[in-house]
Amino acid sequence: MIGLLGFVAIWAAGLWFGWRRLWLWAGFWLWWAAIMGVHVPMMASPLAELIGGDFGAWLVFGLLAAVVTIYRLALAAVRARRVEVVDAPQGSFRTAELDRYARHIILREIGGAGQKRLKAAKVLVVGAGGLGSPALLYLAASGVGVIGVIDPDEVESSNLQRQIIHTDQRIGMPKVFSAQTAMTALNPFVEVRPYHRRLDDATAADLIADYDLVLDGTDNFDTRYLVNRTCVALAKPLISGAITQWEGQLSLFDPAHGAPCYACIFPVPPAPGMVPTCAEAGVAAPLPGVIGAMMAMEAVKHLTGAGATLAGRLMIHDALYGETRVVATKRRADCAVCGAGE
Repeated sequence: MIGLLGFVAIWAAGLWFGWRRLWLWAGFWLWWAAIMGVHVPMMASPLAELIGGDFGAWLVFGLLAAVVTIYRLALAAVRARRVEVVDAPQGSFRTAELDRYARHIILREIGGAGQKRLKAAKVLVVGAGGLGSPALLYLAASGVGVIGVIDPDEVESSNLQRQIIHTDQRIGMPKVFSAQTAMTALNPFVEVRPYHRRLDDATAADLIADYDLVLDGTDNFDTRYLVNRTCVALAKPLISGAITQWEGQLSLFDPAHGAPCYACIFPVPPAPGMVPTCAEAGVAAPLPGVIGAMMAMEAVKHLTGAGATLAGRLMIHDALYGETRVVATKRRADCAVCGAGE
């Protein structure tokens, strides 16, 4: 009985005086060693009867205590290792960023390494309209380090039916600055570079050369073909999306890595007037949100290496009937942009 009371007294004194956990366990094992010493059968110490029990009982007690001690030490080591893994990105992330991106970091396919790649990435979005709006917001929310946005237009009231990055209070503001306001409000840890001008042949190469990935959400074919030509010339991957009425499509074009370019799939632009604009044909409000968010998803996958992208595949989404299909695409040997017909 006295032996057990001794353990209780040591533990209570340690807690009362604020001993370190190591000292508590040291006192525990020293008391156990003393008990074993007076119970050694060959010594037959008169203190043995006072302390109570016998050598075998205290030996079993010590073995059980050893198991508990080893378990707690192992558990502490696992916890320390977990903290080390979670804190691994501390070299490049603030504590607030780790909390913000926690749902990415715990994804096996992204993790801390993938989030670092997103932070180090530079993505250019051409167009801050229907497709650009959700793409820009999700790129910012995902933690892409540098996001460029180029668009020559100002916010109009008719844009607000589908261009969710803008607000009624910012009507008349250049779209790129309206987008910058929304993105930095969503995530102050990303750098937004607004370019309030039209992308043209004189500036496209210099601008796109500074980025790792380009997203094209424009609504005119001249710009689409210009972006594609420039990306092919600079070996930059391009995610291109398009919408009309109830239907949208997107793909990742990357001939530098074996995938076709935009001109491989659409070698000749349609004749003027053949493909009406959204202003002429209309568009369902959530449709650009669906396709634009998918463009951002493709960007995250491409930048982190997660899953399989739409490189070499064209996704077509019919929102009216809730159908999505994916068709395989291939490079054309005689492509005027990336093939022998260059």
